[in-house]
Amino acid sequence: MDEKQVIASRVALELNPGNLVNLGIGIPSMVSEYVDKDKFITFQAENGIVGLGPFETEDTLTVNASGLKASIVEGGAFIDSLTSFSLIRGGHIDVTVLGALEVDEDGSIASWIIPGKKVPGMGGAMDLVMGSKKVIIAMTHTNRGKAKIVEKCTLPLTAFKQANLIVTEMCVIEVHDDGLHLIEVHPDFTIEDVKNATEAHLIVDKVLPMKGI
Repeated sequence: MDEKQVIASRVALELNPGNLVNLGIGIPSMVSEYVDKDKFITFQAENGIVGLGPFETEDTLTVNASGLKASIVEGGAFIDSLTSFSLIRGGHIDVTVLGALEVDEDGSIASWIIPGKKVPGMGGAMDLVMGSKKVIIAMTHTNRGKAKIVEKCTLPLTAFKQANLIVTEMCVIEVHDDGLHLIEVHPDFTIEDVKNATEAHLIVDKVLPMKGI
């Protein structure tokens, strides 16, 4: 299992029966592939789908918010942008999962732009992190060895103090008012490995092996 699969499969364990969940682009979009179908979790895409299904390999005009070929489960629906963002801004999304360029000790998130580089836009991320009941960051722990979990974000913020949980290929971190709590570590790594790859201060109490590995 590669690092992206580790992250996506661990995030899938955080989703509860009956949840309405939005998945961001990249690693977050993989999460649906690891969810137990008996949980009856409904996936929403901000481009106008409720009941998003697995990735599709056949020719289809249906795409998810990442622009990837997708399917719709039985009972799913297409909705317009107004309805889609009413769900998001109205607080009806139970969990949103998105990637990030940086997350800091306060749980602030920088995910949409690196100054000087062209980007297609911020998408629905700012609405999602403010409107969802729980925000999970699913990302690799570092970017070519540079820490992405930092003391203070240096990139333009997507949201201030909105992350609740951070899942990387190395560990799982809970965000609380007093800081970042390391709660799980992948068996291939040690607590010291995680600390050395993290700029932010980590609060270490009881640390368990990462679930689902």
